[in-house]
Amino acid sequence: MKFFIFLLGLAIGGFAVHYYDHNEMGETPIATQSSNAHEALNDKLVQWHLTSDDIKADLAKTGEVVRENSKAAGDHLNDARIVTVIKAKYVLDKDLSALDIHVESQDGLVTLTGQVASAAAIGKAVVLALDTAGVHNVTAKLETK
Repeated sequence: MKFFIFLLGLAIGGFAVHYYDHNEMGETPIATQSSNAHEALNDKLVQWHLTSDDIKADLAKTGEVVRENSKAAGDHLNDARIVTVIKAKYVLDKDLSALDIHVESQDGLVTLTGQVASAAAIGKAVVLALDTAGVHNVTAKLETK
């Protein structure tokens, strides 16, 4: 029961942080966003070389996926906040499991470990993490189930 309450609190907190971040910047709340969000995600997957083929190639070479967000290099936010925001994004995403992905942050350097359903899910997890304020590098050591 405590675990369920914890998950519920995490989901509500994640939604609140996500909603606050978007409204603070004058963006539209999640409930009113259109399919443009899906298109934006796909654009970022291509831009940051996180398509399924890119992920498979990286995993074959090094066993991990590493991407850098140079525009956020100067941002340093509290690592606990970064982890919370990323986990909240995973809770809100139907293709990712916040329980199966472990997130660590050290001065904006984020490491993802755990299991996901596919190479495409690895790309999505990296995009969502890299597109978080204060994150300037993401290393994904995720495995596919």
